[in-house]
Order: sequence, then structure tokens, then C-alpha cells
Amino acid sequence: MDSQDETPFHIVTPLKESLALSKVAGTQVLMKLENIQPMGSFKIRGIGYFCQKLAKKGCKKFVCSSGGNAGLAASYACSKLGLPSTIVVPECTSEKIIHKLRELGAEVVVTGKVWDDADACAHRMAEAPGTLYISPFNHPLLWEGHSSLVLELKASMGSQKPGAIVVAVGGGGLLAGVVEGITKVGWSDVPIIAMETLGAHCLNAALQAGKPVTLPDITSIAKCLGAKTVCDRALECARKYRVISVSVDDREALRALEMFLEDEMMLVEPACGAALAAVYSGHIQRLQQEGKLEKSLGPVVMIVCGGSAISLSELQNLKSQLGMV
Repeated sequence: MDSQDETPFHIVTPLKESLALSKVAGTQVLMKLENIQPMGSFKIRGIGYFCQKLAKKGCKKFVCSSGGNAGLAASYACSKLGLPSTIVVPECTSEKIIHKLRELGAEVVVTGKVWDDADACAHRMAEAPGTLYISPFNHPLLWEGHSSLVLELKASMGSQKPGAIVVAVGGGGLLAGVVEGITKVGWSDVPIIAMETLGAHCLNAALQAGKPVTLPDITSIAKCLGAKTVCDRALECARKYRVISVSVDDREALRALEMFLEDEMMLVEPACGAALAAVYSGHIQRLQQEGKLEKSLGPVVMIVCGGSAISLSELQNLKSQLGMV
């Protein structure tokens, strides 16, 4: 944050070693606990920063499209700024999220099958005078806000460098922010493992095709959270830096989520489960065997991105959808 008088809306989160994850990975795993941010996810870093900057420039109302975390971050930031917000959510959004958004004072509009549909509506609403559109993941100010996460990592780790950083990818905002952060702190050579669920794997599909790709539909259980097209900046980052793209199926993500609950007593969303599957499904060791990661690996930083669209009953519901007993 560049000005002294602007206290950020996010908190500095702990970096904590996970003995359980380290044992499974065969190398030290440090967890960056973004799940304890206000509203439960990393989104408040970028969205809080964006709202503060634009409110200072005179913006009077914000509209954001979101299936959960971005909307919660936007409505939280707007409530802190004393400004009205409208959050446009797809029809698959849980009542729990809609209730939370309204409790924060947001106006909620429910429309469309997936996030992309809600996003089109949000763009139309932002045409009203004095109203500004907030993208959940696609804006340089968001990436700058998210890069604060890496500055904190650098402060925690000192002269030690991560062996790899594991991130979940939805629309690509966190990946773009982490890349911005590693360039700021001189870690450009650190590999980033970009984890997605199949059926919401817009980055992986674009890298395979060698160009931006729009998925025909979101078929992953992360339906409300997935974007059909990754943001251009994330694709650019994946080509320019050491980004290793890995897709896991929904079952792997859910299994990882359950094991993490067992190991660390924290419940996170399936999108975060996709990141955790990098360890629990053995992808770290596979990448070492394939020579894509060093054999003697420095500490792996797992960004536990969190998520608010989860509860024990929702976990059971997702498991039954996938036929997992």
C-alpha cells in the first residue's frame, strides 16, 4: 500500500508449517493462511485495494459479478467505505452466500446459469452514471493488491526462497498477483504450480491450445466459482514465467479438502482443494520425478486461498453429487 493514511482492509496472514502436508510431499510445506482473511479469502487484498483507490477518485457506487468470494470482498470493502454495492450472482449461488451479502448491505441480483452470465449483467448495470464495475479477477489494481501476499512471504522467509508456490486458478487474478509479487521481490525464477479442476480448467485449456480458449460450459462442481475464459494477463504470466499448469478432477479436490480438514482442522472450498491436491494427490513428487521441479526442493508455499461457499452440509452435498460415500 502506498499511502500511509490508508489502512488496508486485508490482514497480514500467518505462514505456518504443516507437518502433515510436509510428510505427504516429502518436503517442507508452508501454508499461507488466506482462509482467515476478512470474508474468508485472499480476494479482499485486491478488491479492497481497488475500492479504496477508486473511492478516493470519487466513485460513488460499485457493481461486482461473483459466485461468492469476490462479491463478499466487494460488499465488505464498500461497507467499510460507506458506499453502496450491487453484487450480481449466478443462479447456482447458495442462499447462505446471498444472505451474507445482504447482511453486509449489498443489493443482490440473481441472474444466469454460470458466472459469465452474471458478469455480462454486471457490465450492463455499471453503465449507470457514477457506478463502477469491479472484476473478480481482471484488473491491474487487483493484481497489485494481491501481490501484497508475496511481499508478506518475503518478509516471513527472509533470505530463504520458496522451492515452489502453489496457487488455485479460477479466472487467474491470484496467479497474476503472485507473478507481480515475485517480480517485485526478485523471485522470478520460483516455479508456480497453477492448480485447476477439470471442467473449470480455462488456463490449462488455453495453454494446451496455445491461445485464449472459452470453455463451452463449467462442468466442475466449482460451478459458481469457475470462469469459462482465463484473463489474458494470467495466460501471459503462464507463458513468461515458470508456471506449471496441473488439472485435477473434482474428486481429487474434494478428497484433498477432506484430508486437510482432518489434518489441519480447517474447512476450505473445492477451488482451494484443487491447490491442496498438488500435495495430497502426489503431483509435487511427480513433477520432481519428471524434472519440472528440483529434486532437493526448498519449502513449498501452499496458498490456502480459503473460500466462503463451503460448510459441512455443502461438503456432504458435493460428495453425494459425485457419488462419493
